[in-house]
Amino acid sequence: MISENIYELCRAYTNLDEDDILKIQRMSFCIKSISDIVNADVFIDCPTRDADEAIVVAEAKPINRPSMYQKTVVGELALRENEPAVLRTLDLGIVTKDLKALTQENMNVRQTVSPIENKGKIIGVLIVEKDITEKLNKNKHMEMLTESYEQLTNTLISITEPENSITDHLDEAVIIFDEEGVVRSKNRTADLLYKKLGYKENLIGMDYNNLALDDINFKERISSPAQNECEVHLGKLFFYVKRIVLTDKNLKLVTMIKDITTMKEKEMELILKSVAIKEIHHRVKNNLQTIASLLRLQARRSDNQQTKDALNESMNRILSIATTHELLSKEGLDEVSIKEVISNIKNNAIRYFNAVNKNIEVNVIGDNFKLSSDKATSIALVVNELLQNSMQYAFIDKHFGNIDLIIEKSKIYSTIAVVDNGIGYDINNVRQNSLGLSIVNSIVKDKLNGNINIVSDSRGTKVLFDFKN
Repeated sequence: MISENIYELCRAYTNLDEDDILKIQRMSFCIKSISDIVNADVFIDCPTRDADEAIVVAEAKPINRPSMYQKTVVGELALRENEPAVLRTLDLGIVTKDLKALTQENMNVRQTVSPIENKGKIIGVLIVEKDITEKLNKNKHMEMLTESYEQLTNTLISITEPENSITDHLDEAVIIFDEEGVVRSKNRTADLLYKKLGYKENLIGMDYNNLALDDINFKERISSPAQNECEVHLGKLFFYVKRIVLTDKNLKLVTMIKDITTMKEKEMELILKSVAIKEIHHRVKNNLQTIASLLRLQARRSDNQQTKDALNESMNRILSIATTHELLSKEGLDEVSIKEVISNIKNNAIRYFNAVNKNIEVNVIGDNFKLSSDKATSIALVVNELLQNSMQYAFIDKHFGNIDLIIEKSKIYSTIAVVDNGIGYDINNVRQNSLGLSIVNSIVKDKLNGNINIVSDSRGTKVLFDFKN
């Protein structure tokens, strides 16, 4: 029935000949086994007469986990705009790994696609799909196979027969040992991996103890727990190894090996870059704080109050920028917590602008989320100006007051409001050439691509600005 369906679909939608369709039918018998091994949905797609479309001719769902599909997608079209990996591999005849796609049921997945050839012609593709939300555990660097032992035994035996090439599409080396520790089956990836390690002989018939990547012999291995996973480091190479002791009478052990050398190298590069970035931000922060200290000393030496105020305002602006770099020096990433940035701005403002004999309470309220360093620096400068302005002028005739810094996250634009219960002011009489107001308007408009709104009366002032996430 399945083969007939494949034949009918291929004749209706593709230019494949009888021999091509026969090979696709044969491949379809193997995809259930591969689906169970890799715990993922597996499909075969064939090229249609439209260069931007492929047709799903076969599918298989894993036995040990829920499928991502509610209905069958056999007979559905895969469009280039939704599944670029499928059409790329059909076009170029090369493997496409871990590329994002949109399924026929509008789900986001990641696809690994391998070509199916017949006499040098690409006649279809084998697709392995996994949920895009799946992530590698930080203590494990790959997802290995999970199976009941009897199921895994039957599956591996069926797909490692010489006439079947389905395991050649796996990234993992798969080697099966008998009760004497002798290799009885392996895939092409195993050949390539051990060639990289210097092995020149055929793996079939070789002893486990000559192939083991650690110093544990076969008898010790099969007497250990049924599953064993570890990382192995050999010279400059790194491998992730999983061994499963089987309950089959003849076959006793399956070893699966993943070469994670490239992943480890990239991981090390990221660590080194992260350390370098943290050090750069640390030095920038120290330099900014040194400049702020010089301005503070200069302000103390001045007898002119207007000069002192100007120097203190400049010092606080510099410290607001330093705040972002201080957080980045701890994280080592190009993102910082908006609430932490604003909390540090608040602390600096209280330290330098809270007048004697006045009790002004400043609260940071609302949502917390990550922002890029550039955007966080711009927001820090704006909040600093607004908070500084409130503390200096909103409570001239009051001995106590309250300022709320309110953060609200939305899908596209988020907002920050600086709200005080001070004396208020006439918005129409504000000097348009004020440095603080110029800084705020310029940053909100040019840097944050947002808008600013000011409301003020005798009950206080509310300044709200937004910015694109």
